[in-house]
Amino acid sequence: MKPRYLTKSRFKLALECETKLFYTNKKEYPDTKVDDPFMEALAEGGFQVEELARLYHGGGILIEERDYEKSLAMTNELLKKDKVIIYQAAFRFENLFIRTDILVKNGKKIDLIEVKAKSFDGSDSMDFLNKKGNLDSKWTPYIYDVAFQKYVLINSHPEFDVRAYIMLADKTARTTVDGLNQNFLIIRDKVGFPQIKTRPALTAQELGGEILIKVKVDDIIGRIYDGTDTADPPELMFIDRIRMLSDYYQRDEKIETPLGGKCKKCEFTCDPEDLATGVRSGFQECWKSMAEFADDDFNKPSILDVWDFRKKDQVIGDGKYFMKDLDDSDIGHTAPKKSGMSRTERQFIQIQKAIEGDNTMDLRIDELRREMESWRYPLHMIDFETTAVAIPFHRNMRPYDGIAFQFSHHIIDSQGNIKHAGQYLNVERGRFPNFEFVRALKKELDQDEGTIFRYAAHENTYLNIIYTQLREVSATEVPDKDELCNWIRTITNSTDRQADEWEGSRTMVDLLEMVKRFYYDPYAGGSNSIKAILPAVLNRSEYLQEKYSKPIYGTASMPSYNFQNKAWIEIHDGIVTNPYKLLPPLFEGKTDEQLEEYITDPMLAEGGAAMMAYAKMQFSEMSEEERKSVVEGLLRYCELDTFAMVLIWEFWNNELAD
Repeated sequence: MKPRYLTKSRFKLALECETKLFYTNKKEYPDTKVDDPFMEALAEGGFQVEELARLYHGGGILIEERDYEKSLAMTNELLKKDKVIIYQAAFRFENLFIRTDILVKNGKKIDLIEVKAKSFDGSDSMDFLNKKGNLDSKWTPYIYDVAFQKYVLINSHPEFDVRAYIMLADKTARTTVDGLNQNFLIIRDKVGFPQIKTRPALTAQELGGEILIKVKVDDIIGRIYDGTDTADPPELMFIDRIRMLSDYYQRDEKIETPLGGKCKKCEFTCDPEDLATGVRSGFQECWKSMAEFADDDFNKPSILDVWDFRKKDQVIGDGKYFMKDLDDSDIGHTAPKKSGMSRTERQFIQIQKAIEGDNTMDLRIDELRREMESWRYPLHMIDFETTAVAIPFHRNMRPYDGIAFQFSHHIIDSQGNIKHAGQYLNVERGRFPNFEFVRALKKELDQDEGTIFRYAAHENTYLNIIYTQLREVSATEVPDKDELCNWIRTITNSTDRQADEWEGSRTMVDLLEMVKRFYYDPYAGGSNSIKAILPAVLNRSEYLQEKYSKPIYGTASMPSYNFQNKAWIEIHDGIVTNPYKLLPPLFEGKTDEQLEEYITDPMLAEGGAAMMAYAKMQFSEMSEEERKSVVEGLLRYCELDTFAMVLIWEFWNNELAD
């Protein structure tokens, strides 16, 4: 039998929820997160950053062996050298096991370097602390990871003086070369594990100025070990917690962790029909054990499903698990800042309808009508697809500078005629698209003074990012920079990162805010995502069902760039199929929801599949046939995003006319 080692990845999992240690790596407990390190690499760029860090510490020896005992033996042999750099060095202490990203040995001194594809805009370890001088919670998983590794290393080799570092993407640095990212292509090895293929004989000059920062963290680790890194002393000291976790994992015993809002995103769950096949749901087992749930309790309206409810942990701790258990004191009351529903009113509507089994919608027709009467035709629906990569594509860019690589644009005229008016997609590997992107967008929207719509803050945020990038380049590099900046200001509001404030004369209307203020539909299940609202309006509207059951989309009367004679309505068992499910997946065998589990930035999560498809075109080797397929998929997905906005407007417009 394989040894049951508590590795650093299992330790990090336990930091999220200690109970997950019992469920992980067991076939009987399906893991709904995508178990594909290649896709994770595309999402986070972690393997590329680690390879760049290795080049900054050149001349090292990579231990590729995955077997525990063999990798330990190889590491110990290399440590006999007076000076050596090792990539993926292996260490074991008791039943704890780690592989270090980079290890530098010089005599009796060892530098332990953990590489993370996370941005950092500080200069030293003090920048990991919050205003109260404690370790900032957003850095806790990363620094605790290094602390775990140092504990294993110093106990397995007490003869060495170990210094611990974390290496991060330096947000204050700019790359001094073009095409840096393209030196690191991601490929699969024979067993499917990601590897980086670097261009042969890369020189320091070709790498340019360093864009990673190495921060010494021994002082914070010392505080973690003695329990002074947080405001409140921990119930269990860090090292005692490691021992406890390793003991439970070695014995294969479950640790019961208090239930809370985090359970909503538990990956150890499965559909009811899967349970009949013999697999088990860790999520259900926890709630049966700790909340004494019966099988039918999982069908009741749960507190976990209340939209934007910020007191989940508190009320669950009080023994309230169902929507029916909540009262006014739990929800509170907030007055609406504008016409329409307030946040808490919307929560009460959801709760009441769920308890009563009321499937009717709540549409604030009079207030919505006043809002819609202020809109100017033609109406413009736009959607962006974007990414932010750790290793920049272009000279003078910082790590994780935003890249806008695609948009779609639909127009609705005053007679209600609809057309897919335009689109943009950068497919050239290594090209910086942002300024060309905004020129193309300006050309699309500058034909009239019609109202422009976005869904959520994403488009406004990215136009602000491009505005900043334009301000930082010279007029020699981008002759029309002032014209583009001035135009961006007309259709956006400034974000808090801008030095000056503005509100554009034609600033985009956020359709998501319109949904939140004027429209609640039980069909959406409490979600306001466009991928939930679209099937809600289609299931609600007989008018839309009748109209789009015919193949009228992508015809002369309703032009489309990517569809021909398309009927969007398919009904099975009385339910309209979500149009997004009518498109082939961008990645075979993986749903958008699974892919989006890898996107840590909420601003990017909604477009997770598109972001990773673009990343795959940029980072990995693929055939022309596969590239063509990805391009076609991206164009269809983005077009459907703006057509979804059209359908929401069309539904409301029809309801107001009745």
